[in-house]
Amino acid sequence: PDHEITAIVPNQNYPNPILFISRLILQTTTMTMTPYLLALLSLIVSSQAFLTTQSAFVHVASPTSSSSSSSSSALSMAIDESMMSRLDNIRRSFMALTERLGDPDVIADSNLLMKVMKDRSESEQVVNTYEEYKRLEEELEGARELFQDAGDDADLREMAREEIKSIEPQMEALEEQIKVLLLPKDPNDDRNIMLEIRAGTGGSEANIFAGDLLDVYRKYITTQGWQATIIDESGGDDGGFKNVVLEVKGDMVYSRMKWEAGVHRVQRVPATESQGRVHTSTATVAIMPECDEVDVNIDPKDLEISTMRSGGAGGQNVNKVETAVDLLHKPTGIRIKCTQERSQLKNKELAMKMLMSKLYDIENEKREMEERARRGSQVGSGGRSEKIRTYNWKDSRCSDHRLGQNYPLAQFLGGEIAPMHDEMIAKDQEEKLKQLSEEQAAV
Repeated sequence: PDHEITAIVPNQNYPNPILFISRLILQTTTMTMTPYLLALLSLIVSSQAFLTTQSAFVHVASPTSSSSSSSSSALSMAIDESMMSRLDNIRRSFMALTERLGDPDVIADSNLLMKVMKDRSESEQVVNTYEEYKRLEEELEGARELFQDAGDDADLREMAREEIKSIEPQMEALEEQIKVLLLPKDPNDDRNIMLEIRAGTGGSEANIFAGDLLDVYRKYITTQGWQATIIDESGGDDGGFKNVVLEVKGDMVYSRMKWEAGVHRVQRVPATESQGRVHTSTATVAIMPECDEVDVNIDPKDLEISTMRSGGAGGQNVNKVETAVDLLHKPTGIRIKCTQERSQLKNKELAMKMLMSKLYDIENEKREMEERARRGSQVGSGGRSEKIRTYNWKDSRCSDHRLGQNYPLAQFLGGEIAPMHDEMIAKDQEEKLKQLSEEQAAV
């Protein structure tokens, strides 16, 4: 009763409606549920996990079919003993966590229950895929034995040969999927984000374009079943926004939205253009993972905080009381003004939250740049200065410069950006697999 769920949209991460709704309820209302209801929902989640196919939990894009055959052969590595041992350990840990879901002490503690479920879900697809691989391995061994024991029975030998031909490609595909699943994860992937859109060059047209990007992201956020709240905004004189910041909450938000960070360029005839000339404008998108005091340590001496009246809509309180907060972080020069809330305390908390996200994002970008430089990544830096896409209205074309591919502009404007994210994830995984192959070859 204390939470309003505006949209329940099962997506590629949770196509099973029962599992999706159960987990959504657990994520949003654990503090108000009785231990018995928590136990029931955890039982639904765990039982559905075994009944749902392995692709139902975490979407892991495989290398694209357009990759060259030489690239594919370079990535084709048999699962060795060390990887088998690692997979066995993951499976044992997964089974132990599954047993803990039935522990009364765990069920009685909603926070502990959520942690156990989260830890279990992180290894769920690896275990399901590995078990399918082991099952096929047994079937392959049986088919080979049948072939050897068939003797002069041509029909039996042919049947065994066909079964071997059917099983081996399936095992190869699972091997590649397992390697992808075992690749190092971005520690920020499961975090919520602060999404900032800032108008760049182009004057009023840049402001309008920033507003267009906001509309696109709102559509995409809705299709993903996430929740978004505007926490800061500065409108443009002719529409759109000079700057707008959204807080986006949901499942694995950063893992998808991080591919939107960078400079977006638009080429079109502005509504304010009387001569019909095409203008080029830009907007910068920053994707900042949410963090807390544990991730970022801010010295109070580095802060300069002042208050003011918010003005605008909100009644006499915001017009007569100094509810707005102006926060300056002196070492970096980052300045944040918050006027969204009707109380000074809440605006101060919001400003601090935004500052921590910005500082964490700066450090995170440094680490990612170092890592990408180390492995010679071609995926893109994800930095704010990197030009990632151009939107050409005349040709109805959206060009992603990192992928070297074009997409229909109408698809982008409709919020259908998941295919671009899938391609970026696939390319990133392919690079990591190639690096892993080279490292193993060197050993």
